[in-house]
Amino acid sequence: MTRGATANSRQPNGASSIYLGKDSRWHGRVTVGVKDDGKPDRRHVSRKTRAEVTKVVRELERQRDKGSVRKAGQSWTLETWLTHWVENIAAPNVSENTIDGYRVAVNHHLIPGLGAHRLEKLEPEHLERFYKKMQEAGSAAGTAHQVHRTLRTALNEAVRRGHAIQNPATIAKAPRLEEDEVEPYSVEEVQRLLAEAGKHRNAARWVIALALGLRQGEVLGMHWTDVDFELGVIRVRRGRLRPRYEHGCGDRCGRKPGFCPKKINVRRETKNVKSRAGQRPIGVPDELMALLRRHKDGQSRERALARDLWTEKGYVFTSPVGHPLNPNTDFHRWKDLLKAAGVRDGRLHDARHTAATVLLILGISDAVVDSIMGWEPGKSARMRRRYQHMTGPVLQQTAAKIGALLWAAPADVALEAGSDSAVSPGSALVDSAVYLADLGGRRLAFASREHAEQVVTQWGEDRPGQAAQVEHMEREQWEDEVGDGIRSIRQEIPDRRLVHHAHAVFLAGGERLNVGGPAQWSTWAWEFEPDVYTDLPVRWHTSRRPGQEVEAQVRGADKDAVSSAYVEACAQAVDRARNPGTYGDEQR
Repeated sequence: MTRGATANSRQPNGASSIYLGKDSRWHGRVTVGVKDDGKPDRRHVSRKTRAEVTKVVRELERQRDKGSVRKAGQSWTLETWLTHWVENIAAPNVSENTIDGYRVAVNHHLIPGLGAHRLEKLEPEHLERFYKKMQEAGSAAGTAHQVHRTLRTALNEAVRRGHAIQNPATIAKAPRLEEDEVEPYSVEEVQRLLAEAGKHRNAARWVIALALGLRQGEVLGMHWTDVDFELGVIRVRRGRLRPRYEHGCGDRCGRKPGFCPKKINVRRETKNVKSRAGQRPIGVPDELMALLRRHKDGQSRERALARDLWTEKGYVFTSPVGHPLNPNTDFHRWKDLLKAAGVRDGRLHDARHTAATVLLILGISDAVVDSIMGWEPGKSARMRRRYQHMTGPVLQQTAAKIGALLWAAPADVALEAGSDSAVSPGSALVDSAVYLADLGGRRLAFASREHAEQVVTQWGEDRPGQAAQVEHMEREQWEDEVGDGIRSIRQEIPDRRLVHHAHAVFLAGGERLNVGGPAQWSTWAWEFEPDVYTDLPVRWHTSRRPGQEVEAQVRGADKDAVSSAYVEACAQAVDRARNPGTYGDEQR
């Protein structure tokens, strides 16, 4: 109550108040919600003048009405939040390689450069100046961009938990990335590499990379159980992880852990590939399959020679005593191969670009290319643009087709009116803009503003009082922001039907682990990112987690079908938990 006011002017419970305190400063109190213990969450502000405190009180009321007041509790600095996020939130839920990248970005860049900022006072301009300083100090644009993506992910979680009102990393301009155009190796260069590889151990390793385009980790993680000699097929199931070492000498040798004479690898050797598209069968040419047979015979001779020094782990490509190949050693062997073959220097990953381009030259259909390369349907078009390069033969064939069409005699040109290949004069050009429906921090991309606005309206009707808005962005910027996690740009309004879910996790003996959680639940399809499930009555699968638990997941539009499939999925999950070898799961 303002000093001097009468008792009859008392404000109702919960209303904001402004008064002059005994310290001669003006104070304001605003009720913004309810605390965890049920008491009113009443925020206090203090200023020298009544006008100043009134302005702050009105702003707090505006934020309260929008539902964007920062959650009460610990006041986070960027350093304390990033440290908590990377070790307690991200580390248990992402892969080893991902968390390694997060830790480098957090500990070597973000905390030293921005860690002192209060979370709620961090501005986009702070980030943009920081990225500029990074590049001026010698960091590559790709490093600055990776730091930006890490920060955006961490701050999204802070916003989701109410520790921050907005994420400045979604507003700040990310460092511009200019990808170097990769020049794939020509057919003649590939032939020279294969000829040279035949003179060395593990020759088939390089043939697989150049002919099939498997990633380094996929080749080094391959087991003999993944090679079907009868069908002529390789099944990609897992990837090799880079070792992480700790001292076995109690840190007394004075060296880095990787050079300790008694070093201990504390990381598992392989992990399952991260997506369903990555788990794929690949047809193998007869010549390569014959080479793999010879490689297996040679490995048997090495095993007999090594005797008790051999450690049998079932890998296709090993050291002379049976251990899986170290990715770093494998990289240096690639560099040695390039020099010995007299072929220009290039990255090991350029072999994958080469294989993708060979598929383009051969005219292989996009669906088959996606299957061979392990690309998910939602981002396969972008990956083809990235990996398949317009080499001389492709350009020559394209030019010949254009010439045959444009300079052919009129009688030879048969374009039927209304055919799928005809382009109408009124066809609209592709719009380069993307319209984002920001739904409480989660963004859906649309090609049409009208569709984005309809989704925002629907969101507001379903959740009164929760913020939602439409943002405009260039398509190129959107693709840069989401990076490798690119999500499709929707051409129509998402379906609002319900998608039904079922989920269970089982221990190695078959006992169910998540007994306290719901076994089945439903979600609106228009809020569910993987749209592929919304058009199917049911789809299910089982998979083995890193800790050896097996989970069963079921999704679909038909509730009864989901319930029925859940029984079948759980039965397979229990059997898989008890008999991992039957399903090709790695024993630990």
